[in-house]
Amino acid sequence: MLTTRFDEALVYASEAHREQTRKGADIPYISHLLGVASIVIENGADEDQAIAALLHDAVEDQGGAARLADIERRFGPRVAEIVDHCTDSNVEPKPPWRARKESYIESLSSKPKASLEVSLADKTHNAGAIVADLHAHGEALWERFTGKKDGTLWYYRSLANVFVREIPGDGASRLERLVNEMERLA
Repeated sequence: MLTTRFDEALVYASEAHREQTRKGADIPYISHLLGVASIVIENGADEDQAIAALLHDAVEDQGGAARLADIERRFGPRVAEIVDHCTDSNVEPKPPWRARKESYIESLSSKPKASLEVSLADKTHNAGAIVADLHAHGEALWERFTGKKDGTLWYYRSLANVFVREIPGDGASRLERLVNEMERLA
């Protein structure tokens, strides 16, 4: 069961991302965080993972190392570790996109299962949004992404391959199906 810690994390995430919207849309960013939390909870996560799902982008997008320290103080070291493992950069300016993504993919095989499950939920939610937007907007979608079409397809295929290998099961299979559809639509 989720406790008031989850409620506190939900408010924290909403406040941290209040001014942020989804890439290329007017959708409040909290919708992504709720989607990731929903997926991870449905996949059997514990409360720390559910909290980390809500906070998984806070370090990368809203404050770097200082934000991570605050998350650890408020929600504990395990939540902070999972959030840190889901972060591909906590410095500004961020390293170049391709190098950052290659490093993140390479790091996945050394991360604990709890962190991989949150990362998988994040990538699954993102892949689902890409597939939905491909249906709605077609090829114009790719202009939203730093990696454009080829880089984004490479990234999600690479992620799916790693997750299928590292944590096989229904969750990884769901991501793989979404990536297959993404590639088909592209």
